[in-house]
Amino acid sequence: MSGTFLANVRYAVETEERRRWILDLARRTGSVDVGKLAAELGVSKETVRRDLHVLEEHGLVRRTHGGAYPVESAGFETTLAFRTTMHVPEKSRIATAAAELIGEAETVFIDEGYTPLLIAQALPQDRPLTVVTASLATAGALAGRDNTTVLLLGGRVRGSTLATVEHWAVRMLSGFVIDLAFVGANGISREYGLTTPDPAVCEVKAQVMRSARRCVFAGVHTKFGAVSFCRFAQVADFEAVVTDTGLSTSEAHRYSLMGPQVLRV
Repeated sequence: MSGTFLANVRYAVETEERRRWILDLARRTGSVDVGKLAAELGVSKETVRRDLHVLEEHGLVRRTHGGAYPVESAGFETTLAFRTTMHVPEKSRIATAAAELIGEAETVFIDEGYTPLLIAQALPQDRPLTVVTASLATAGALAGRDNTTVLLLGGRVRGSTLATVEHWAVRMLSGFVIDLAFVGANGISREYGLTTPDPAVCEVKAQVMRSARRCVFAGVHTKFGAVSFCRFAQVADFEAVVTDTGLSTSEAHRYSLMGPQVLRV
């Protein structure tokens, strides 16, 4: 066995291990920086950029100017606790703007996740409102309000997001006609629509889309262009998309051409 062959094998193994380390760091911290990675790993910035390019081609990260952030997939999903630490100012602005779209709705669905929880907290309290949710966190946050009736969907509770899923939740939803649904997603793209990693979550979201008269998507700019495992809706199914100014004006316009009003806040 030649020395050149062994050297190539060692290089391939080292490269694969480095990329796994970068991906693990991105998933633990929420993002990685090219310069910091190069310094910590003792490699050139160009090597790190190549690594991130390969990880992006495999749908594991999305590159940004100077770094990258992880894409949620069937094998990886952030917890609710972690989401409360990421992009908080942007999520707060999105929630406020989304809640203002309530109009005359009397029944509202609130999805699982941190941004939907913020939307729930921003809903008006000066008139009767019925809120349907799969989120234990949202149900707990609203249960004490005088003018709000909370209906918590039954089912298996996911430990990562503290939300109910599977046929119990879907069956309950199928019996409702909901005025307005605030829906989240792990990814939204013009080609593949709105996606989520977990098939059980996908079923619940798909039923929400069937049960609601109006649907609003609310999510930070990092969701755009990301694609996860299970599709539950198309962009055109929403009357409005609410995000932050991290989504470029030109890209927002492309989404608006598919039907929804796109609000950047």
